[in-house]
Amino acid sequence: MKTFAAISLFIFTGIFTALFFGFDLSEASESLEYDDEQEGLEDEIVIKFSHVVAENTPKGKAVRKFASLVQDWSNGDIKVEIYSNGTLYNDQNEYTALKDGHIQMIAPATSKLTERFPQWQVLDLPFAFPSYEAVKQAYQGEIGTTLLNTVEKDGIKGMTFWYNGYKQVTSNKQPLLVPADFNRTHLRIMPSPMIESQFQSLGASTSKLPFNKTYSNLEVNFINGQENTPSNIYSKKLFEEQAYMTISNHGYLGYVVLINGTFWKDLSKEHQTIVQEALNETTDWIWRHSIEMNDAHLRKIKRADSIDVHYLTNEQKESWKQTFEPVYEEAENTIGKRLMEEIYTIQEQY
Repeated sequence: MKTFAAISLFIFTGIFTALFFGFDLSEASESLEYDDEQEGLEDEIVIKFSHVVAENTPKGKAVRKFASLVQDWSNGDIKVEIYSNGTLYNDQNEYTALKDGHIQMIAPATSKLTERFPQWQVLDLPFAFPSYEAVKQAYQGEIGTTLLNTVEKDGIKGMTFWYNGYKQVTSNKQPLLVPADFNRTHLRIMPSPMIESQFQSLGASTSKLPFNKTYSNLEVNFINGQENTPSNIYSKKLFEEQAYMTISNHGYLGYVVLINGTFWKDLSKEHQTIVQEALNETTDWIWRHSIEMNDAHLRKIKRADSIDVHYLTNEQKESWKQTFEPVYEEAENTIGKRLMEEIYTIQEQY
């Protein structure tokens, strides 16, 4: 009984003290929630930008430039978090992650969209672009506009195209100079039916492997060749596992910058303008510098003792083109007559 009386007295004394001294529970709650180090963080917008290549490549450097511009022009209101080298998502699942909102931006090779959107195969046609200017016209003209619009049904917004360079082929068996050299060659390719078709016409077998698994599969001889730009071949050290490289320029590797549609719509008009203008400036920058980077990396590859570099002669290139004629004939069924006509027009101009 004495214990109960003592507890009651303690509670009563506490209540009396609080009332007497004006203790305010609401003020205590507010002071616990406030933290000056957290001030403004709720307003910061974070863009998670995932990609699969090294940072010392055209795309890797472009993403860093874009992130820096957005940070500066938004006065820190928008932060771009970069996840390079496939550290967050690889090239086989990054599109789904973007679509589901787990990340906000990606810049996949255009070939990666061809299985979902067959029209994108127009950019994988062999020898489609005779010059860098021809690539630029395709990206900035009707072909580019048409392709960017196709992703909208997935709740994704196509923002722009970024440049890398012409693809070359490598092998550890023999130089790949004429179609017959591809017999019994097993190549890693990107997941594009058009790319698969063209190498099958040359007599090679193919495997669609993630980019970041290419080196390990060359190392164990599961594949004995691959195609890519000099910047990607050098940065991923693929040339160390290959004996021969052919400068063929048989296809062009570029990227499309995509953003989650819901995320984009939720941005204010001011922030949308900042992101778009930063992309525009970065696109101009990568157009100017991608050629230089690929040339520099090709020179480094040539200095390596492990690989011999060959250039296709005009006669050899013509033999490739003749082999690819059935590929073009089949393309109208999957790509469509209008886009094929645009390609032919560009080829005639250059």
